[in-house]
Amino acid sequence: MQKLLNELIENNRSYCEHGKVANYIPELGKTRKDLLGISVYDIEGNLFQAGDFEHKFTLQSISKPIVLMLALLDNGEDIVFEKVGKEPTGDPFNSIVRLETFNEHKPLNPMINAGAISVSGLIHGASPAEKTRRILEFIRKITHNDGLQINEAVFQSELKTGDRNRSMAYFLKDFGNLGGNVDEILEVYFKQCSIEVTSKELAYIGALLARNGKDLLTGEQVFPLRYCHIVKSYMATCGMYDGSGEFAINVGVPAKSGVGGGIMGTVLNRMGIGVFGPALDQKGNSFAGLRIFEQMSEELSLSIY
Repeated sequence: MQKLLNELIENNRSYCEHGKVANYIPELGKTRKDLLGISVYDIEGNLFQAGDFEHKFTLQSISKPIVLMLALLDNGEDIVFEKVGKEPTGDPFNSIVRLETFNEHKPLNPMINAGAISVSGLIHGASPAEKTRRILEFIRKITHNDGLQINEAVFQSELKTGDRNRSMAYFLKDFGNLGGNVDEILEVYFKQCSIEVTSKELAYIGALLARNGKDLLTGEQVFPLRYCHIVKSYMATCGMYDGSGEFAINVGVPAKSGVGGGIMGTVLNRMGIGVFGPALDQKGNSFAGLRIFEQMSEELSLSIY
């Protein structure tokens, strides 16, 4: 495995030149586009890493399946599915058009921004600070890393540039699909996106999902099998933005990407994969990271299809 990861980084680093960092969030635009790293945890707990695996980056949309899991634990699936649907959209992650045209005026799934904002509004807590604390503590628990923090500079950058997300949130509020104060919910959402990790944390969460919620180190059943199935199903159908269908064909594993450059993948009963490459394609996925996943899937026959 280690030899394969070294080769994947060496063979795909040149693809970083073909993408662009997410400079519409100014703080993310400061990231070097040539960075590329990978971490893999197998379900026995063995860790393999190569490239720039120690570089920290923010979760961005990879926070969506994680916070969805916490929302399910807090509320149960009936309440969650009152606010978000179960279907892929085929639209960009920040599209607002389906909110207006869908007859229920609710997000079609929680992997797009509108759906993730609705889910953030479901996290229990008396204040935005308490909700954010619970999200951060949950991620610390499921990665065994108590040092994880919110990148304040990225949060402030998102807060200043997040007008489209505000538009979605107020639209949802107007139709009764967002409970609570819009600004407070958006604070929670922007902060969950700004939590800093490395590819190692992504790989660990991916392996946790690969074991259907059973922790690699402690053996604890961290979350129910049913919720694992829900989260992985969303990742498989909606996790790579409007490139999810192509990813299913070319790679064939449940995965979630973020515009910070991360991709988290999970292969049932085998491994969790975390990749970081901040140079993105036009759909918001890591350009070199996609190639790594494609080659790794082919080499190890990872596709679930």
